[in-house]
Amino acid sequence: MTDLSSFPIASRWPAKHPDRLQLYSLNTPNGVKVSIMLEELGLPYEAHLVDIGKNESKAPEFESLNPNGKIPAIVDPDGPGGQPIGLFESGAILLYLAEKTGRFLPKDEAKRWETIQWLFFQMAGIGPMFGQVGFFHKFAGREYEDKRPLQRYVDESKRLLGVLDRQLAGHDWIVGDEYTIADIATLGWVNNLITFYGARELVGFDAFANVAAWLERGMSRSAVQRGLKIPSRG
Repeated sequence: MTDLSSFPIASRWPAKHPDRLQLYSLNTPNGVKVSIMLEELGLPYEAHLVDIGKNESKAPEFESLNPNGKIPAIVDPDGPGGQPIGLFESGAILLYLAEKTGRFLPKDEAKRWETIQWLFFQMAGIGPMFGQVGFFHKFAGREYEDKRPLQRYVDESKRLLGVLDRQLAGHDWIVGDEYTIADIATLGWVNNLITFYGARELVGFDAFANVAAWLERGMSRSAVQRGLKIPSRG
């Protein structure tokens, strides 16, 4: 029986199956990166709902695993050398799972680094900028009289969509014909922008035909559909 008692987070979110990878998350655009990856891999895992609306990610048990207090985070009982490991930051978790399983990260060295750079493109650009559009268009920021912040993030989101659209010209996935962690990281954010955030017209999404076709391909994957719902508030 695997012992996770050295991880304080396990006292707040006890594991029913401690031999499985433990996911602490919510189905936000950042959270679903990992749930989609796990569904694509078919790895046995146990999902724990961390309700950020109730500030559960700021609980000391959660911050013992991620001192930044953000979802998602994982504990893998079968980490390097067979020892448990805890990880936070969605990009790092995707890289870890790709390396662990040998999937969704190209074996070719040049393609591998190309994939990693597009993963960082999502982490540094698409996630933060699309999130700001959500704040100023859907959440509390929509009440601000000064609309310049919203326009700034809309303009930058359009620019980023244009970069992605050009990259997708002539092939199915972000790094050519191979579906990778770059796609897994980005799909949830693009989908969220035009659905939950309601910003499809605001960012002129339909002008980015390559991105739209890529999103449709990605959303048709059953693992993506499952991952988008894990873990849900219910």
